[in-house]
Amino acid sequence: MKTPTKLARLTATIDDRTPAHRDRAIDGLRALALLAVPTGHWLLGGFTLDTGGGLHNASPLATFGVLAPAGWILQMLGIFFLVGGYASYLSYRRRKGSAREWITGRLTRLGRPVLGVTAVWALLLPALHYGLGIPTATLHTASTLVVQPLWFVGVYAVITALTPYCVRASQRLGFWSAAPLLGSVAVVDFLRYGPYADAIPSWVSLLNLLPGWMFAYQLGVTWADKRLGRREAWLLFAGGAALFATLLLAFHYPASMVGVPGESRTNSHPPSLLVLALAAAQSGAAILLRDRLARLLRRPALWAPVVIINLSAMTILCWHQSAMLAAAVPASYFGEIPGLTTAPDTAGWIVARIAWMPLFAGLLVAIAKFARPLETPWDRTGTTRRAVAGVLAAGFAYFALAA
Repeated sequence: MKTPTKLARLTATIDDRTPAHRDRAIDGLRALALLAVPTGHWLLGGFTLDTGGGLHNASPLATFGVLAPAGWILQMLGIFFLVGGYASYLSYRRRKGSAREWITGRLTRLGRPVLGVTAVWALLLPALHYGLGIPTATLHTASTLVVQPLWFVGVYAVITALTPYCVRASQRLGFWSAAPLLGSVAVVDFLRYGPYADAIPSWVSLLNLLPGWMFAYQLGVTWADKRLGRREAWLLFAGGAALFATLLLAFHYPASMVGVPGESRTNSHPPSLLVLALAAAQSGAAILLRDRLARLLRRPALWAPVVIINLSAMTILCWHQSAMLAAAVPASYFGEIPGLTTAPDTAGWIVARIAWMPLFAGLLVAIAKFARPLETPWDRTGTTRRAVAGVLAAGFAYFALAA
């Protein structure tokens, strides 16, 4: 009889320590949505190299519009907000203190890793520039990429703070509590894309920011509140898919779920009605597949990675761009390297970038060993150190956004 390997023992231990009441399907969906974020950014985050050796952002979507449908799969923020709403509802209902204490605790958990990554990068910038001679252009590019995923954390934090209102809406309106959010986004899209678009100020599009991302979160709250069942899930799936196709074919919404350089319209910043249609279809499918996914994750070999990914959720979100930069910045010293520092405008670049992705993943694992403690409570960090971290983070944010 073979002796179990260390990996097999680890997976068995994780499985044994998982409480029987743990909802494995919800954790599995969260892990899937989490992994889609670095995968999408690594696939679509290209660089060009200027004559001074500086890196600049470039997107393969500018050349390969045919890749846009890949974003329909990789854009899984709808699933992330759905699962977030589900988990927040259960946590909120189990709370022992006041609603304010619950909200403060949730926001603190979200804020620590963000403060950590921005403070660390604030210290890295002068060291990289003055110590290693990294061009300013590269530092601006790196700062932009590091900040890029953090907008999501800010929006998620605001929506989390509104959880008590989401719970009340679910209790009063049930499944239809998300409908006003959908309607709000539809009205704003009509204003900014309809016959009166030329007379509408650009800031009106920002009105979609909160309801656009809150839509799936509200669905998650309603799901956890047992006001959203399989019949409603089928309606979400079919209705979302039909709306998605209609917006693409009849109303000519951009096919890409992310911004494309040179295009005047974008679906994600802020979210358009197409994003909500995709979120509805994905949410319906996730709810319908929940039981099947739960059975699948009864296998220890599949469950263990889900646990590990969820334990490092904020680390993955905050540091995955740093992992890609850890490969691309040193590569810039050696000139144009396919898939790293060459323009993403050939099929060869796509093949090369896919080949580099295991290295990005390995670097993220290495970074996570250092960054993971930033997710845990800063019990040994006094007021002065926290204030310094805040100042550093603010300075880095200013540098990144001013770029």
